[in-house]
Amino acid sequence: MKFTAEQIAGVLDGEVVGNPKAEVYKLSKIEEGSEGSISFLANPKYLSYIYSTQATITIVNNTFIPEGELNTTLIKVEDAYLSFTKLLEFYDQAKKGNKSGIENPSFISESAKYGINLYLGSFSFISENVVLGENVKIYPNCFIGENVVIGNNVTIFAGAKIHSETVIGNNCAIYSGAVIGADGFGFAPNPDGTFTKIPQIGNVVIEDNVDIGANTTIDKATMGSTIIRKGVKLDNLIQIGHNVEIGENTVIAAQTGIAGSTKIGKNGMIGGQVGIVGHLTIGNNVRIQAQSGVARNVKDDEVLQGSPTFGYNDFSKSYVHFKNLPKIVNELEELKKQIVNQKNGNNG
Repeated sequence: MKFTAEQIAGVLDGEVVGNPKAEVYKLSKIEEGSEGSISFLANPKYLSYIYSTQATITIVNNTFIPEGELNTTLIKVEDAYLSFTKLLEFYDQAKKGNKSGIENPSFISESAKYGINLYLGSFSFISENVVLGENVKIYPNCFIGENVVIGNNVTIFAGAKIHSETVIGNNCAIYSGAVIGADGFGFAPNPDGTFTKIPQIGNVVIEDNVDIGANTTIDKATMGSTIIRKGVKLDNLIQIGHNVEIGENTVIAAQTGIAGSTKIGKNGMIGGQVGIVGHLTIGNNVRIQAQSGVARNVKDDEVLQGSPTFGYNDFSKSYVHFKNLPKIVNELEELKKQIVNQKNGNNG
C-alpha cells in the first residue's frame, strides 16, 4: 500500500516541503534510504545523510534548515523521532492485520466470557471463568489460567503463559514466552536442612498500558498481589519476585532481577543486569545504571551505579582511581620504604 507525503503529513500534523504527491510504501533508516521509502532525521550525528539519502520522504524537526541540496521531500514536524515512532506503530499493525476469530484446534471453556473481535490462535487454552475484554488477541500456544481477567485491546503473543487469578488491564502487550503469575520463590528451612514449600496464594495485577518483554517472568504474591502499575515497560528476560510493586511509568532493561517484596517508585529507569535485593523501598525518579547491585533503600531522584551501588557522580570519580589501584599501591609501597629508610637514617 502506498501513501503520499500529503497523506502522511496529515496524519502527523506536519508540513510538506517538496513534492506533496511523492509516494512511499516502506520504512528505512536514513543512511539506508531507497526510492519508495520514508525515513527520519532526529539525531544530529546523522545530519550528513540528509544530503545523500535516497529516501523519497524524510521526516525532520521543524527547526531543521537545509544547508545544501536535497533529493528527498521533507515532512516537518514538532518531534521527528516521536512522529516516526507513530509510523512504526501503524506499519506494525498493518503487518499483523486485524486478526479475529477462534482457530482450531484450540480450547475455550464454556464458562469463559469474551468481548467482540477476539482472536484466539491455534493450540491456545482458555480455562474456566476467564473474562476477556474487547479486541483481545491471543496468539498460538498460549495458556490462560482459571479466573484470569484481561481488559480491552490486549495482545498476548505466542507461547505466553498467564496463570490463575491474574488481572491484566487495558492496552497491554505480553510478548512470547512470558510467564505471569507462576509461584513465587518461597521455602521455609527445616532443622534437617530440607525445605518446605510455602503456598503462594496471591496473584499478579497488571494495570493499563504495560508492556512485558519476551521470556520475562512475574511471580504471584505469597498473599495479596504482585503489582505492575500503569505505563510500566519491561524488557526481555526480567525476573520480578513475589509481592514486588513497580510504580507507574518505570522502565526496566533486560536481565534485571528484583527479589520479593521490594517496592519501586514511579518514573524510574533501571538498566540491564541490575540486581535488587528483597524488602527494599526505592523512591520515585530513580536512575540505576546497568550491572548495579542494590542492597539498600533508595531515596527519590537518586542516580546510582556500582555493586553495591553508591552515588553515580561519586562512582565516576572513584572509577578513575579503581583502574589505577595497582599503580597507586606500588607508589604507596615506595613512599613507605622511603619513610622507613629516612627514619633509619635519622636514628643512625
